[in-house]
Amino acid sequence: MSRLRALVVASLVTTLSSVSPALATTPPGDLPQTNVRPSLGAPLTRQMRTLFQAIASDSHTLGATVFFPRAAYLRMKAGVIPYPASDYAGRLVAFFNLDLAAYHQRLFTRSTTTFVRVNANPRQVAWIAPGACENRIGYWYLPRARLVLLRRDVIVSVAIASMISWRGVWYVIHLGPNPRPVDVGTVDDFEVGPGTPGPPGGC
Repeated sequence: MSRLRALVVASLVTTLSSVSPALATTPPGDLPQTNVRPSLGAPLTRQMRTLFQAIASDSHTLGATVFFPRAAYLRMKAGVIPYPASDYAGRLVAFFNLDLAAYHQRLFTRSTTTFVRVNANPRQVAWIAPGACENRIGYWYLPRARLVLLRRDVIVSVAIASMISWRGVWYVIHLGPNPRPVDVGTVDDFEVGPGTPGPPGGC
């Protein structure tokens, strides 16, 4: 092994050994919340591209990667609502999966649809303090950001009803509207054009 290669390998070993194993392997929901305000820039765009891909393939598995972590939800709701685990699986995740199918049908039936951008208003981001909205832990809240898409050569958009933060990352908590008049998969505010994010308020 050449001296230069040996130095590179040694540097790589040192770098890898300095990363905490717990931080490298622990799911984010198992780690403590922070008050870091999530970006509305490139990190959100990456999350929403993944959401778009989950809608395009109607994939629950891919959608779960951008959905609010179960462990974080249980920590937020412990002692505040009865049976938070059942609420997470039977209401939040169940509606999310129904909504994925509804968004898929609306956007991809007999159509080619591509991702363009995210339309979100930074002035509508709000900190929800601990104790508010039946939550033990505070978080940042983003109401009704929009996926802007190109469908059949026309710009259209759909809303994402609610996103909330965990450790400085935005996660979907409600894809379709919440509440909704009927318990079926529902597309939130399909519009021709980029639409208008919000309104602000809620939690």
